[in-house]
Amino acid sequence: MKNQPRHQAIYRELLSEILAGKYDHVNRLPSDAQLVKRFGVSRPTVARALQDLKLQGILERRVGSGTYLRKDKGESSSVRQLGLIVPGLGSIEIFEVICGELASLARVHNLGMHWGGSTRPRSGASMSIEEAEELCERFIEKEVSGVFFAPFEHTTDNEAGNQRITGRLSHAGIPVVLLDRDICPFPQRSNFDLVGIDNFAGGYLLAEHLIKLGTRRLAFVTRPLSATTADARKAGAVAAMLAHSIAVPRDFFHAGDPSETKFIRKLTAGRPHDAVICTNDHTAAQLLQALTRLDIKIPQDLRVVGFDDVRFATLLSVPLTTIQQPCRDIALTAFNAMRERIADPTLPSRSLMLAPKLIVRESCGAYLPR
Repeated sequence: MKNQPRHQAIYRELLSEILAGKYDHVNRLPSDAQLVKRFGVSRPTVARALQDLKLQGILERRVGSGTYLRKDKGESSSVRQLGLIVPGLGSIEIFEVICGELASLARVHNLGMHWGGSTRPRSGASMSIEEAEELCERFIEKEVSGVFFAPFEHTTDNEAGNQRITGRLSHAGIPVVLLDRDICPFPQRSNFDLVGIDNFAGGYLLAEHLIKLGTRRLAFVTRPLSATTADARKAGAVAAMLAHSIAVPRDFFHAGDPSETKFIRKLTAGRPHDAVICTNDHTAAQLLQALTRLDIKIPQDLRVVGFDDVRFATLLSVPLTTIQQPCRDIALTAFNAMRERIADPTLPSRSLMLAPKLIVRESCGAYLPR
């Protein structure tokens, strides 16, 4: 919560919990006193955070009772409803912003937004495929007008689960807009609208930036069973190397746990690389910690870059060079795509990819003396 006012940090955490379904219209939120104790702040700071949520129309104060999620007076079965199935909402920062913006856009356009209701009590816990399928069935029963879905990753059955979820919604005639990633391996495309960043271009930007800094021995690090976005980023990096006449080594790609010392020792044995591209900032942060334990200096001994530009990227021991995700623009594009899809289900499936932006900080070695 550093690097931002405390009331904003509390606002964001409460919004994340609301979107994860921890609260509903029946059960009230914790009292001001409970929030003061939980966050270790003053009552005015908590009041400011709650006021921001009220101004967005998300909360309402009921005199003599407490604070609740706001239920629009005109809300009924005749109000068009949308659904959110976002497994990484509690753990992936970009989804917190994207889903918050989608919820705000829905409210502005007088649409209801379902994100799982009281069945998601574990704020911050990852949704299982079984829970997502149950949520999918509830959305079908509620006859929602459309569902935003961020496909699963990091599970052995993610592809089959993603296919089942989108298949059920499609069979029920409910439009689906995919967020960030597709349900099939890169470079294949499904028949659903997909909104996200141009991951191939992002990978290309990172690799080309490192090459221009003088690196020639690049590696790409990801976790096993990562989303299709990782493959697109890797392909972009390879394309940049080939464009600059740099041969892609056999040991370019590494899949493993960046927090495991054994994996890091294998990656760095003999110092075969002078730069590492990580599939996301979380992987890069864990890699930086592991490298520090092995007394490998960043960026002097090894340059490291990430992808996403999450909040902690500037707070690491070595601030992280990364690709910025335009989360609010992704949300707006996805919301407009959903409205268009609802209005005309016969539209061809679309890939709406937003341009990546390179954010240069110390971890890439751009500021090392030459």
